[in-house]
Amino acid sequence: MKRSLFILFFSVTAIFCLSAQKFGYVNTQELLSGMSEMKLADNQVKALQNELLTKGEEMVIKFENDYKAYMKEANGGTLSKVLMQQKESVLVAKQEEIKKYEEEIQQKVAAKREELYKPIIEKVKAEITKLGKEGKYTIIFDSAPGMILHAADTENLMDILKTKLGIN
Repeated sequence: MKRSLFILFFSVTAIFCLSAQKFGYVNTQELLSGMSEMKLADNQVKALQNELLTKGEEMVIKFENDYKAYMKEANGGTLSKVLMQQKESVLVAKQEEIKKYEEEIQQKVAAKREELYKPIIEKVKAEITKLGKEGKYTIIFDSAPGMILHAADTENLMDILKTKLGIN
């Protein structure tokens, strides 16, 4: 008898606990891509990248011109071995400078992206947290990585968050 009461009590408690939980989901990638702030940030990152790439392209063109001039002189037989080695060393140094600049471009673009995206992502996280508290959600999942295999449309919080974040 005690065992039956325990099982009954446990079953009722488990059902109550499960029914009290509320889950929702949102696609953060879709949400972020619809935000005007994100589009502006993307444009700023792209502008910086284009500016830096233009300088890099100028460095490559100058290197190519110097290399062609060197090859013309070397093939013409007008350079001594010592002078050839000196010019080759200069060309190798310029080539290394170009490689270093390519790495610098990647670092600067990544830093700018992080600087611009961070407040936007924090804004979205804050709204999701706020919505979770207001709606008494136990968990809000992100469907962006494709981890949710099934979810009822009634638990899709995209429209609510779009409204709160002012996304059309």
